[in-house]
Amino acid sequence: MLRATFKSLLAHKLRMAMSAFAIVLGVAFVSGTFVFTDTLNSSFTDLFRQTAPDVTVRPEKAEAAAAGGFTGSDTRVVPADLVDTLAALPGVARADGDVSDQSTFIIGKDGKVVGGNGAPGVAANYNDAPAADGSPIVTITAGVAPTGPGELLLDEKSAATAGYAIGDTVRLVTSGAQPSVTGTMVGTVRFGESGNLVGATLTIMDTATAQQLYLGGADAFNDIAVTGDGSLSNQQLRDAVTAALPAGFEALDDQQIATENENQLQQGLSFITTFLLVFAAVALIVGSFLILNTFSIIVAQRSRELALFRALGASRRQVTRSVLFEALVVGLVGSTVGLLLGFALALGLKALFGAIGLDLSAAGLVFQWRTVAVAYAVGVLITLVAAYLPARHAAKVPPVAAMRDDVAIPESSMHRRLVGGTALTVLGAGLMVWALAFGGGLPPLGGGVFAVFIGVALLSPVIGRPIVTAIAWPYSRLFGTVGVLARENARRNPRRTAATASALMIGLALVTTMAVLGQSTKSSVDELVSTDLKADYVVSNAVQSPFSATIAAQIAEVPGVTAAVPERFGSAKVNGQQTLVAGFDGDQFGRVVAINVKSGDLQTGDDGILVTDTRAATDGWRVGDTVTVDLPAGPAVLRVAGIIATSNFVGADIVLPLAALEAGGVAAMDSLVYVDRAPGADPAAVSAAIGTVLADLPTVTLKDQKAFADSQRAPVDQLLAIIYALLGLAVIIAVLGIVNTLALSVIERTREVGLLRAVGMSRRQLRSMVRLESVAIAVLGAVLGVLLGLVFGISLQRALSGQGFAVLSVPVLQLVVFVVLSGLIGVLAAVFPARRAARMDVLRAITTD
Repeated sequence: MLRATFKSLLAHKLRMAMSAFAIVLGVAFVSGTFVFTDTLNSSFTDLFRQTAPDVTVRPEKAEAAAAGGFTGSDTRVVPADLVDTLAALPGVARADGDVSDQSTFIIGKDGKVVGGNGAPGVAANYNDAPAADGSPIVTITAGVAPTGPGELLLDEKSAATAGYAIGDTVRLVTSGAQPSVTGTMVGTVRFGESGNLVGATLTIMDTATAQQLYLGGADAFNDIAVTGDGSLSNQQLRDAVTAALPAGFEALDDQQIATENENQLQQGLSFITTFLLVFAAVALIVGSFLILNTFSIIVAQRSRELALFRALGASRRQVTRSVLFEALVVGLVGSTVGLLLGFALALGLKALFGAIGLDLSAAGLVFQWRTVAVAYAVGVLITLVAAYLPARHAAKVPPVAAMRDDVAIPESSMHRRLVGGTALTVLGAGLMVWALAFGGGLPPLGGGVFAVFIGVALLSPVIGRPIVTAIAWPYSRLFGTVGVLARENARRNPRRTAATASALMIGLALVTTMAVLGQSTKSSVDELVSTDLKADYVVSNAVQSPFSATIAAQIAEVPGVTAAVPERFGSAKVNGQQTLVAGFDGDQFGRVVAINVKSGDLQTGDDGILVTDTRAATDGWRVGDTVTVDLPAGPAVLRVAGIIATSNFVGADIVLPLAALEAGGVAAMDSLVYVDRAPGADPAAVSAAIGTVLADLPTVTLKDQKAFADSQRAPVDQLLAIIYALLGLAVIIAVLGIVNTLALSVIERTREVGLLRAVGMSRRQLRSMVRLESVAIAVLGAVLGVLLGLVFGISLQRALSGQGFAVLSVPVLQLVVFVVLSGLIGVLAAVFPARRAARMDVLRAITTD
């Protein structure tokens, strides 16, 4: 049996290779995702290692200010005299004060921002303090250290990208009181041992200049790096430093800093990993349909062969094992090739993320044995599970029955499919109704969608037959007998046709769902801007980073401007939970953005907050209640001044007045400024005057309402393009499924093809018949997929209507294009099987058993 199994594999190399290709793509996505995220994790871990000194002294709970990506927003400082105090402690070799900022960007000679797009623009004062491993944190590679105002060091890569050389005048944009800064480049530095900043830029200046720019001239530091003399471990040194600290400060050793940074990193990486693995799972599920269909057809074609084995003494278990062994080989080959291809995919992901600002060019790919284990486990298990039912079917066919020309599908199998599919579809529909009509939330909606998906896949042999009939109805009129034969061929084996179409159905259902959500999102943005945005202009940052608060004040002084209202964001702890909070003055914000006040008013003063109705209901807050908000500088007891409807312009569930944020230690850096133009003022003149204010700040942009709406729609289009590209892999696998099914069906119908040719059917007519059958199968998958996608997309939009998806918009033309493209896919998928059928020798085909 083992020899026979190997011979069967060799005899069906092409078919097995096409099945293996489905596993290759899925496993490549899984392994590529793990290799890429491991590389990303290693790069950041190395970055953290190169920056952590033996012990770091900082204000207490400084990590809370960095939660959610607000690093650098904490305005609390460490007094400069503490540096000398710590340097004098036993076991301390030196203590160095650090000033740092995360929003200082280098402007190149071409006037463009270097880096950005999510990666920080780091600025720091110069010192030669070592990291915990003894290596220098920064090394001057050319020039000299900055010693006075206006002298700057740039990291080597940023200097080269910007086109600067020693002696050139460098332009910077900062988030401090002085938004535009110039200086002379006096040298370059390498960060750590590798110089890998993972897309960030680094600017270094003397301590006095850094304190003036980022600390308002205060004789203080953001933190203090303490280096031991080797007599104490870092943990012992931390305890000794802690004992010498005044209240309000804390000391952490290098391991604690590394753990803290890695925990924050994992929160970000988990989204990327999950996002990519979802598409890998889709590819593997679609691939399982291809494998199931391939093995089902091959087992049916080999029924006589398998029956002969049974007649010669092979047991049912041996026959089952024979088929499963073939599946095991396919799974192993597919997993191996997929694992290797995963490295190429990881390189592609590195390039993609590098294009959006996360530069990993200096990092080598990280390969862990966990990736190998997961790749083979996923690939082999998916293949074995998909081949299990055909293997059981092969063993259950009696030898005498299998010696016949046909092997009928038992009616009970179709009956069980009908009952099971109907039950799952009804259950899923019930969960979706509960989620949408009775506030069940997203989890039951997701469960309902999954149940409907499986239910329709089980029902597809039943509901697919009348749909194929409808799709192929014009065939007889347009193509005559050839069309009738194509229609009947597509209807002949409903389970096989349905399984082939289901692979395409899954891909197109997901594509349609995303198309509906994407179009609804863009329509919601348009409506939100047209109805809620009362401001004439919006000022924002092109590099997704806050900007100097002085910009709003300068714009407010422009002739023709009646209001320039800033909005900020920060992080606070409320009821023990770290929460994103917005900051603006309510009465002024109400002039530029329409806010639906449910109760109370927008007059917050300096001690009031606004909360959304959903958050108020969750926490049981009412107007007049007091809420304790833990900010970086400490807890603040604030009153609920008003309860408002959720708004995308507000951007958070809790709104604090600017004064409360600043008093709580959140830096005065704006994310947005809403500008209102005076009635009768010349729009062109006002825009030009504001443009003059922003002339030296290429990171800060001015947009009117239309441009602002366009900027909000652009990320949606970018995300959809990425999702369509990733789901395209599932569609490719589905196309291979159609090719495989048709090719195997042609072989299965060899005698029939020969008879058709013998009674006068031309090769051209035969090719047309196969193509029309392929089109019917592809359009069946497209129709089911688009219908399911419409249901899922509309359901998700209704479930998320209170979270920015207020407008339902169905891209009808786009969905029609999907169906038409599916028909073209059917034509292309039939090229190889049709050519093979047309080239058959008529006499040999007629005499085939």
